[in-house]
Amino acid sequence: MQGKIVKGIAGFYYVYAAGMGIIECKPKGIFRKEKIKPLVGDNVEIELLDSRKMKGNITGVLTRKNELIRPAVANVDQALVIFAADKPKPNFNLLDRFLITMEQRQVETVICFNKQDLVGADELDNLRAIYGPCGYQVLSVSAKMQVGLGEIHRVLAGKTTTVAGPSGVGKSSLINLLSPEADMETGELSGKIDRGRHTTRHSQLLYIDKDTYIMDTPGFSSLYLTEIDKEDLGRYFREFEAYEPYCRFQGCSHTHEPDCGVKAALAQGKVSPVRYEDYVMLYEELKSVRKYN
Repeated sequence: MQGKIVKGIAGFYYVYAAGMGIIECKPKGIFRKEKIKPLVGDNVEIELLDSRKMKGNITGVLTRKNELIRPAVANVDQALVIFAADKPKPNFNLLDRFLITMEQRQVETVICFNKQDLVGADELDNLRAIYGPCGYQVLSVSAKMQVGLGEIHRVLAGKTTTVAGPSGVGKSSLINLLSPEADMETGELSGKIDRGRHTTRHSQLLYIDKDTYIMDTPGFSSLYLTEIDKEDLGRYFREFEAYEPYCRFQGCSHTHEPDCGVKAALAQGKVSPVRYEDYVMLYEELKSVRKYN
């Protein structure tokens, strides 16, 4: 029997099997022996042990289309990353880190700024101006006012989308509107630290519409770049590619070299200062990691 993992909690996996419903499963011992961890989104082979209590074992994981580390999910078509336009203000460095991790896995990402009701049109235009020219689709919505939901439904249609974002940005509120049956807990924003509690504690696959699913994942407050050298960082900043041929030196780091095509584009307003500053910060971070390893 085959099914799909829709949720995983403390070593138990909840598998949806067509015609059967949700079956609570544990992975067989061979998974621990071979260090294979089932993920939400996995298509799996299961054996039913108790049809009355709907309990079984996972006996195999089918070939994955892809696998993400943070969030830890499998078989996704795209990512939807949600940040707040305000309260809390967007952490662009954190957003760029997320975009890089998705670029590493070749997963297309749509950026969504929630709480658009808290800022003016000019501020929304500024947010779009940072990421739109990089080739990212940028949405602005308001879960509170229920504005922009149609645009999100259009982006999600016919795909399995992992939904991610830091705490306090209204991710759970948006998902409740997209999939009311999720009945999610929405945490109050912590006034002291201007950051919400992580109200989503486990990744979960939710049905939205025909052939349309979202994977809700726990909020994050930090992301560390892995499996990447500082020399390769530029390739994950899409907008750099058009200007790199104009760099005087092959292998230009776009930080200190003269006659750099990327820095020239920055000076001309063709590259966002926000993106470039994040690039330099991440480059120095990766540089120091290599130095002390």
